[in-house]
Amino acid sequence: MIRNKIGARLLFAVSCLALAAVVQAQDLEKLPYVPTPQIVVDEMLKMAGVNANDLVIDLGSGDGRLIVTAARNFKANGIGVDIDAKLVELATRNARNEGVGDRAKFLEQDMFKADISKASVITLYVLPDFMERLRPKLLRELKPGARIVAHDYYMSDWHPDRFAELTVPEKKAANGTEKAYLYLWTVPAVVQGDWRINWDFGPGKLPVIALAFNQRYQMINASAANGDGAMEIVNSTLKGDDIDFFLTIGANKYRFSGKIQGDRMSGNAVTGAGGKPIPWSATKIAPEK
Repeated sequence: MIRNKIGARLLFAVSCLALAAVVQAQDLEKLPYVPTPQIVVDEMLKMAGVNANDLVIDLGSGDGRLIVTAARNFKANGIGVDIDAKLVELATRNARNEGVGDRAKFLEQDMFKADISKASVITLYVLPDFMERLRPKLLRELKPGARIVAHDYYMSDWHPDRFAELTVPEKKAANGTEKAYLYLWTVPAVVQGDWRINWDFGPGKLPVIALAFNQRYQMINASAANGDGAMEIVNSTLKGDDIDFFLTIGANKYRFSGKIQGDRMSGNAVTGAGGKPIPWSATKIAPEK
């Protein structure tokens, strides 16, 4: 009897997953195809700082104009993902006609299943619901420092690093407005938690300094302490895998700048008075079990 119930539950769960996949595919097929005006394409790629070292992935690539432009004008490599086979064929043909078929590829695929892990830039022109549903995938799969640029629609609660408003008369017919809104986010490294700084700023001086970071996307605040108690730490900023903060040690305020690599960060510290940069590093403290 118990086995029968477990089997029924498993069958129900599998059925639900299958149904969800069908619904998601149907949702994707219902997405309206509205080409992004070329002026908006150009500004999106400029906002993201696209260059020849980038891999740009456009989710919902339509006729491929964004990926073709990235390859032709910015010398980047690009992949367009669209669930509509006819649009994929059109985009592939457009890339070939523009002479960038070697750097602009197009896949007939569900954007939620696409491998985006190697992208340094993601471009989007999808409805708000899809923006929200894509957010976990973007944060999970993209490396810190990857840029996400979206046309018209944003991700609630995740404040963009940059915003721009354009007047585009050709949008009026399809969108009912001449305005185009562009949003740029940089995927942040994860710094949430406790860290220990290791550095040597003088003979025999090896202070033990503990840091604690609270994080909400790229917004961070920090506290610091040593054996004598709390220390002043201000102006903590995070952009991709770059971290920066000011920490007062004794009578001096030091600016710490560095890179984050998983559970380690390292860089240089300097004082406002100048002097030789002091190398520093920090390691993350595993939480007690």
